[in-house]
Amino acid sequence: MSIRPTVDTAVIGAGQAGLAMSWHLSRAGCEHVVLEARRKLGGGWQDRWGEFCLVTPNWSASWPGFAYDGPDPDGFMPRDEIAARVRRYAEVIDAPIQLDARVLRLSRRADGKFHLETTAGPLDAARVVVATGSFHRAKLPPVATGLPKRLAQVHSHDYRKEADLPPGGVLVVGSGQSGAQLAEELFEAGRRVYLSVGSAGRMSRRYRGRDSFWWLAEIARHGGQFGVALPTVDMLPDPKAKFAGNPSWSGHGGGHDTDLREFAARGIILLGRITGVEGERLSLAPDLPANLNRADAFFAERFKPLLDRYIEAAGVDAPPDDRSSSDFEPDVLEEIDVARAGITTVLWTTGYKLDYGWIDLPIFDEFGYPRQRRGVTEVPGLYFVGLLWQHNQLSATLVGATLESTHIARQMGLSREADLPA
Repeated sequence: MSIRPTVDTAVIGAGQAGLAMSWHLSRAGCEHVVLEARRKLGGGWQDRWGEFCLVTPNWSASWPGFAYDGPDPDGFMPRDEIAARVRRYAEVIDAPIQLDARVLRLSRRADGKFHLETTAGPLDAARVVVATGSFHRAKLPPVATGLPKRLAQVHSHDYRKEADLPPGGVLVVGSGQSGAQLAEELFEAGRRVYLSVGSAGRMSRRYRGRDSFWWLAEIARHGGQFGVALPTVDMLPDPKAKFAGNPSWSGHGGGHDTDLREFAARGIILLGRITGVEGERLSLAPDLPANLNRADAFFAERFKPLLDRYIEAAGVDAPPDDRSSSDFEPDVLEEIDVARAGITTVLWTTGYKLDYGWIDLPIFDEFGYPRQRRGVTEVPGLYFVGLLWQHNQLSATLVGATLESTHIARQMGLSREADLPA
């Protein structure tokens, strides 16, 4: 079906962020269309592996006009359920969606309006909201090209289930959110698992009587009235920090910590970073102890003081910290022979690259990240929603879809009050 040629506002992407933006636009009576490259709704959740589940509780899947009302608010939805929830959201708000409409080029006309070339035809718009997230192209490190050809190499973006992999051991590279979860899943499926540990931290699943994400969402929504706020993007020590691996935790089995030392005690073999390849031998950096110490300290250094300040300032009656962690010290290897170790698959959980090559506007920094301030760019009428660290660490989360779309709606003059789900 061909696209209509003109519209007031074009929203690019029909995941939760784009749909939340559509709700605001519809509520204000603003003519708009939501362009979705896929032929089926469900957002990027459809690209995850079969056993994937949310790492934030089900209640976090609440968006403007669509509060979570299911039977298990503190549970963690599997992949198909969260994708179905996004589809249901589109139905509930009657979003004007154009499927199979990938944007090939976005440019600006001489009169200041925008021109979009899409697979469904051309479109002109007075305003554009880009809601395509930050996970565009799978990223592989240079060392991948030097690995033995016999090894199956799979990025987590393309991984679907354990049975698809050839028999044998699996080397998981990357210990962020996806890496830790996949290493544990493969180990529990009976695989011999090696995990190359990077610099990603780990989160405590629960803290002082609540899921840790509950505290973070409370601070994002209400912290300002108590003088407590999440760190914002301009407080990062380096612009590259926006792209650091997400800290690890898991929603499986009712939710739990992903303690790498405990993984090692159970039988997962931890390795340092891979620094070189010679035939079947991988050279390993001696950084495993430092990386484990960094992961262990992450929550205490980055979040514990913040959560404690909020609890005290808000007068929340919360129990004391009763967390515990493993003190297991795994062996540190200098190298590993992947053939002798029985490794047949390398599973890369090394993240994604941005890909905004289709946006023909000079708004990107040296990292390919759009120059913006909480979603508002230097180009009048052009906005982003759902970016990593668009404003703070929650911007690209399910909760962030509500917070950031509401802010953009205010900037557009569409909303004067925060339309937050209960």
